[in-house]
Amino acid sequence: MVWTKRKGDAPFKIAYFFVIFTNYYEKFMKKTYKPFPLKDVMKLILVRHGETEENARRIIQGHGEGNLSKKGILQAKKVAIRLKDENIDKIYVSDLKRAVDTAKEIIKYHPNAEVIYEPRLREQWYGTLEGKPSSHFWKALEKSGSDILTFKPGGGESIPELKERVIQFFSDLIKTEKDNTVLLVTHGGPIGNLLLYILNLPNERFKDYHPKNAAVS
Repeated sequence: MVWTKRKGDAPFKIAYFFVIFTNYYEKFMKKTYKPFPLKDVMKLILVRHGETEENARRIIQGHGEGNLSKKGILQAKKVAIRLKDENIDKIYVSDLKRAVDTAKEIIKYHPNAEVIYEPRLREQWYGTLEGKPSSHFWKALEKSGSDILTFKPGGGESIPELKERVIQFFSDLIKTEKDNTVLLVTHGGPIGNLLLYILNLPNERFKDYHPKNAAVS
């Protein structure tokens, strides 16, 4: 719709006033408020590994290495391009193959970033259930009579234990990486639990913060 200027045309007057006010406001804000650099603040980027062949077949991986599928390799390349303009100082990577292979694509665009392989960024440990279909997890959970938060799958690691491991890593990270942009290439479990911790949310919200493959948080 185009307003035409006529005497007594209220809509035109309102629109004209709005344009003048907006221009004045923008000039005022630019003169009055100037951006200032933040010090001792770490910028944190979280990336989950690309899809694996085991993901596609719904196989429990846990501390297993995992092999990126064709889709996962493409996802890794795409997320690398997405992050290529970030000024990343350090890259912390889970030492499991699926995370390492995802990180390799990102590192191509950040040759000067320091890369550290960190076992504390591994996925939840599923004990004797690793390598088995995901249906085995639910059967074992039902048989145990436990709730999902306290359940130690296959004698492995409970979700609170995973969270504690990730929090310990994060606590060390914020002490050493002030003023740095840090990338973590890891797994769904560590990312979800770290987000719950940072946002001060209960463990029951875990499913809401579990990222998809190659997601950036």
